[in-house]
Parts: sequence; C-alpha cells; structure tokens
Amino acid sequence: MLGEYRIKGRRATEIAADVERAVGDGALAPGAPLPALRDLAGELGVNPNTVAAAYRLLRDRGVIETAGRKGSRVRPRPVSAPRDQAGIPVPPGARDLSTGNPDPALLPDLGPALAAAAAAAARQPVLYGHPMADAGLLELAGAAYRADGAPEGALAVCSGSLDAIGRVLAARLRPGDLVAVEDPGWGSLLDLLPALGLRTAPVGLDDEGPLPGRVAEALAAGARALIVTSRAQNPTGAAVTTERAAALRAVLAAHPDVLLIEDDHGHGMVHQPYRSLAADPGGAPTVGHWALVRSAAKALSPDLRVSVLIGDRETVDRVLGRQRLDTGWVSLLLQRTVAELWRTGAAPPAEVAAAYRARREGLRGALAERGIAAYGESGLNVWVPVADEAAVAAALVQRGWVASPGARYRLQSPPGIRLTVSTLAPAEVTALADDLAAVLGARAGGSRLI
Repeated sequence: MLGEYRIKGRRATEIAADVERAVGDGALAPGAPLPALRDLAGELGVNPNTVAAAYRLLRDRGVIETAGRKGSRVRPRPVSAPRDQAGIPVPPGARDLSTGNPDPALLPDLGPALAAAAAAAARQPVLYGHPMADAGLLELAGAAYRADGAPEGALAVCSGSLDAIGRVLAARLRPGDLVAVEDPGWGSLLDLLPALGLRTAPVGLDDEGPLPGRVAEALAAGARALIVTSRAQNPTGAAVTTERAAALRAVLAAHPDVLLIEDDHGHGMVHQPYRSLAADPGGAPTVGHWALVRSAAKALSPDLRVSVLIGDRETVDRVLGRQRLDTGWVSLLLQRTVAELWRTGAAPPAEVAAAYRARREGLRGALAERGIAAYGESGLNVWVPVADEAAVAAALVQRGWVASPGARYRLQSPPGIRLTVSTLAPAEVTALADDLAAVLGARAGGSRLI
C-alpha cells in the first residue's frame, strides 16, 4: 500500500509528523491510501486510538482526507505541496504568461515613499509598545472605505490579503467547519482552507461574481463562512455587479450567522466600483460578522506585504488579539510607505486600470474573432475554458507561450487555462490568439470547437 515507505512513531504527534514529512518529501504521493487504523496500530504496537488521534491531526492540517469506509488517503493537493509551487518550466525564449504578477512598469517608484517612511522612523523610532497600526494609514484606508460605501467597522493591518483572510477565519471558525468558496478560485486560498482544517463548498461563478443559487445551496448545506472576491477575481476576472450584489445580499440575509469575507485585492487597479455585500445601500447590515480586505500588493508592489481590513468590532478585536501574540505587528516602515504612496497618488488608479483593461479586452476581442470564449472582466488575467488543460498548456509551450493550467485554481469546475495579460504588448496579441486558435481547433468567426 505504501511502497517502500513505512510509517514510524509511538505517539500520535510522532506518527502524524512522520506521515507529513513523507508527504512533503514525496515518499507518499497525493492520493496514496493509508493503512486502516487497526492495521497500523498492530504494525506499530500502539493503541488504535493513538493512530486515530494521529489521523485526526493530519486531517486538521490538511494533509489527508477520510472517505468513510474507503479509509484515509493523502489529499490530492496536500498543504505540504501548495499549488503555486508546482513549477511550470519556461523554455528559453518563451513568453511566460503564467505568473499572475502586475506589470512592473505600472508600479510606482518606491524610493520617495520609503525615504519619507525612514525619515519618520528617524524622528520617532518604533519600539516595543508602539501602536500596532500607523494612524495615517488607518485614516486613509477608512476614508477610502467610506467613499466606496463599505459598512462602518473597526480596522486592522495585516501582512497581505491571505494573512488577513486566514486570521479572520481562525478567529471565527473551528477545524471541520464548511466554507463556501469560489470555484475556480485563488489557488493559495484553496490551499489555506485545508491547512486550517476547514472543508470547502465549491461555488460556481460567472462574470458578475458567485452565482446566488450556488451560494444558497452551500449555505443551506451548512457553510459557516462565504469568501467572495469583489473585483479582479483570480483566475476568471469576475467583478461583482450591482445586480449580483443585491442578489447575494438577499441570500445572506437568510443566513445572518454566516461569516462573510470580501477580498478586494483589486482595489487601485480596476475600473469597476466596489459593491458591498455586508450591508445594503442604506447601510443596514446583511450579516453579523464580516470582514473586507484590501491589499497593496497588486497596485503598489507585491513586496509591500500590507493589507488593511475593516470588519465588525468583535471579529477585528479577535484578529488583533491573536496578532499581538504572534507577529506583534506589521512593520510600521511598510505601513508608512503604503500610506505615503496612497497620499501622493503615486500609482493613479484610473490610469493603471485603463492599461490593464486595454490588454484584457485586446486579447478577449482577438480570441472572440477566432471563436474562442474567454473571461476577464477585471484584473490581470484572462481565463479560457478548454477541454484538456494539460494538453493545451503543453501545446502552447511548443509555440512559445507558457500558460497556467487551471488545475491550480479548480475544485470541481471544468478545466481551463489562465493567461496573465498584465505585460502583454499589443503586438503579441494576434500571435497569441492565432496560436491558441490553432491549438484549440477554433475557426475565425465561428464558435468554440472544443
């Protein structure tokens, strides 16, 4: 069953650590079945309850899954093998459209903002006991939230969107809880949920965001939380519209105890307005516990690991309380740098959004002319449904293009490929569209033939 590998350990923690190490080293492959409790207990000379406790630890860590009488097996995507570390070879001379990165040419010069932050630190060094958040950053973030119609709430600073989302989930949920999440969706988030011991309820979506009927089904099935990407959804580019926001608020109103998390990482680089799900246009709350997260990564720099979340007071207090016990705070030097960039308008949102929009629409238009359906209402990427994503990705590499296979982003949704268009030059669009049409067997002016 396990090949040459043999599980070792006497205590539950030792057994779990040995299995997790084997998965990380590749000795146990994804999907590999594990011995029955009593069989492994007999082999190790321990009580079956010890093995049961070890398997429970592994489930909570997102390493294995249990399928009733079918026993336990390594998860198809264990947390020790995250999606974004599955490398995509880039041959010499190939055009890499798989990264999901913003265009460096559209990112602001960090020098003046870093210098201003350093000068502030020289005047008043940050020492232990200093406030966790920069007052200027909170003031700017709060004003932006109010201007965009977000509900009133408390603020906290975290290290990026994923850090903020993880802290909110840990503050309100327990291992084993069900979370409704977009499918296809952000690969890092899909890895984080099992790492926290949480189960996923996949929710389909279209250009306007999560489908209300699918969300209603997930919440009726017992989902304790819903995570929605407001704009620039990764990988599809979906952006929640006014009509879709109203429909989703109606669904949430029937489940007021559900935790709502809105990821608005596209803030500052998309043209679509933010549409709140946590409160209606009049400010009446939809749910009791919620959080809205905005990160500086896409619009300012992926290395500025700063995000500001707003949420209900109880949830934010829990996040801040735990943060004090682990990281303590996010570097005030980085916080002040972000505040300075926001204050000076170093990366004009309208100009950045217009540039990315032109690149997305240029490729989508070229693909449509060749009978290829593609999605990308906002953000940095275009999602192309295909019948065999591995074969399509491999064929594109042969033609000099590196795409990201959809398996990185999917749970149950149909296959596809993601093309990052953030640096796609107009002169490249025709060649890429022609090559993709040749690979898919599409014809100009016709329908998609896959």
